[in-house]
Amino acid sequence: MPATDSFDAFYRDARSRVAVHLYAITGDVVEAQDVTQEAFARAWQRWDQVRRYENPEAWVRIVGRRLAINRWRRTKSRMAAYSRHGLDAHQLPPSEDNVAIVAALRQLPYEQRVAIVLHHLAGLPVVEVARELQIPVGTVKARLWRGRRALAPLLTTEDQLPATSEQPAIEASADPDAPTARGGER
Repeated sequence: MPATDSFDAFYRDARSRVAVHLYAITGDVVEAQDVTQEAFARAWQRWDQVRRYENPEAWVRIVGRRLAINRWRRTKSRMAAYSRHGLDAHQLPPSEDNVAIVAALRQLPYEQRVAIVLHHLAGLPVVEVARELQIPVGTVKARLWRGRRALAPLLTTEDQLPATSEQPAIEASADPDAPTARGGER
C-alpha cells in the first residue's frame, strides 16, 4: 500500500479518537482540533518512520499533548509578562469611536466587512482590495457600496469611518462609489 493511502486510512481511523482525547485534556474544542491537526501534520511529515511504530496513534496523541502543553506554557508566559509589565505605555485603550465602528462592522456580512476594512481602515485603493481578495474590481465596489449602505444607519455622525485619500468618510447621503452600470472604476 502506498504511503499516502496508508496515512489516509490511519487518519480516517484515528482522528476522532485523538481529537476526543485532546479535548478531554485541553477542555477547549478549538484548541483540541488545532493540536490534533498539527500532530497529524507532523505524523504525515515523518510517516515513513511513524507508520513502523507499534502504535502510531499513541505517537500522535503524545505529540498532540506536547503541543497543547507548549501552547499552554506560551500563554502562561505571556500572561506573566503582561502581569509584570502591564499595558504598553504607548498603547492606548480603544476610543469610543473605534468600539462603535467595530461593533457596527460585526453586523455586516463577512465579505462586505473585509472590503470596508481593507479600503477604509487599511487605506487600500479599490484595485488593491480586488487584487488581495482575488475578485473583480466591480465586486469590490458592490461590496463597498452595500456595506456602507448597511453601516450608515448603524453609525452616528460621530462614529464615521476615517476618510482615505480616494474616498470620503461614510455618510448616510448618496454614495459616490456606488457600482456603475458599466462596473468600471471611477
